[in-house]
Amino acid sequence: MREYLLTLCITAAVTYLLTGPVRKFAIVAGAMPEIRARDVHREPTPRLGGIAMFFGLCAGLLVADHLTNLSTLFENSNEPRALLSGAALIWLIGVLDDKFEIDALIKLGGQMIAAGVMVMQGLTILWLPIPGVGSVALTQWQGTLLTVALVVITINAVNFVDGLDGLAAGMVCIAAAAFFLYAYRIWYSYGIEAAAPATLFAAILMGMCLGFLPHNMHPARIFMGDSGSMLIGLVLAAGAISVTGQVDPDALKLFAGSEKEAVHQTVPVYIPLLLPLTIIAVPAADLILAIVRRTWRGQSPFAADRGHLHHRLLEIGHSHSRAVLIMYFWSALIAFGALTYSVNSASMWIVLSVVILSTIGLVLLLLPRFTPRAPRWAEAFVPPRYRRGRAPAADAPETAAADTRAVEGPQEGAPGDRTPVAAGVSGVNGASAVGPRARLADRSRPR
Repeated sequence: MREYLLTLCITAAVTYLLTGPVRKFAIVAGAMPEIRARDVHREPTPRLGGIAMFFGLCAGLLVADHLTNLSTLFENSNEPRALLSGAALIWLIGVLDDKFEIDALIKLGGQMIAAGVMVMQGLTILWLPIPGVGSVALTQWQGTLLTVALVVITINAVNFVDGLDGLAAGMVCIAAAAFFLYAYRIWYSYGIEAAAPATLFAAILMGMCLGFLPHNMHPARIFMGDSGSMLIGLVLAAGAISVTGQVDPDALKLFAGSEKEAVHQTVPVYIPLLLPLTIIAVPAADLILAIVRRTWRGQSPFAADRGHLHHRLLEIGHSHSRAVLIMYFWSALIAFGALTYSVNSASMWIVLSVVILSTIGLVLLLLPRFTPRAPRWAEAFVPPRYRRGRAPAADAPETAAADTRAVEGPQEGAPGDRTPVAAGVSGVNGASAVGPRARLADRSRPR
């Protein structure tokens, strides 16, 4: 466990330290596209955050290769090299897209090629545990097609949800944390070495996301772009593929009897492993709804719009930060609910806890304009908007709006009337916000 934690910390540190220089490079390189109609942010924000995340991935793999216990993983398995090859290819495609806006079909082809590169180096599904049937061996073509499909679906699910500051990185980090516990339990508790690569991939993925999040939280100073969203989607899919099709259910030896009975009894363990979409269920649901919505309208499934789940949360009145936290809540509920169910599927407390937490989540969705107030003793530790005695006066909104318009210009109006800000405008600092930025207005008022 200590070596996994060390790898995670090194990955996070490298990603965090490189994100600042990468941001400056993105501004110089002109990777700051103009505001589009579907965008939530109001100022041109540099992309290419995936560059820092990719070098964090490389640092994590390099450190793991020199650790005592994890170095044997590189000697006995080719999967880390397969992951690095596929990640380098998908990262390069993402960098080109962040700079030049390449066609969606070209990106889809690149995703399939990256998945094929991993398959050629051994990172593929060999068999599937099916309840009532047992372990079903797959032919080479079946394993290849299933592997490519899982990689492409997971990459696009993560890419589709990357629409708010810190949303994709946070949700994938939650998914990676749950997946790490799954894989580590199989590797450590049952002594199955085939689960070690997936455990390493999950630890590195958590480090990539944790290192990037401080720069990407609202208001974001840099976006990960397709170079980052497709990269973390591929790493998450690679971990799921590694542990799904190469761990024999019968090797767990949890139950006596035939292999069919063992597979049937260990279904809770394999629910999140067979389908990575179980872990990232929220992005997957957003992906399916987007495809259905666009196809129904006669549009291409890859056509961009403002109908994603996070856009709808903003439309019903949630703030930017609250919409992100709600998405975090549902991702954690599904991922760690599946984790708990895999440990003990017979406990009714698990079901009751999931039902109670789901009820709390629904209440949060129905109270978009509710602002919690901190107690008096805690007001010094919370942002001003949560303090009781500092409510704005009746004329404050008009004054703040006037001051904000004077500072930021006419683009802060209604979403349909806002004017895009061209990239490279003097004074643009790369931050993004949903509403008027009160802190700029406060600077113009005497204290």
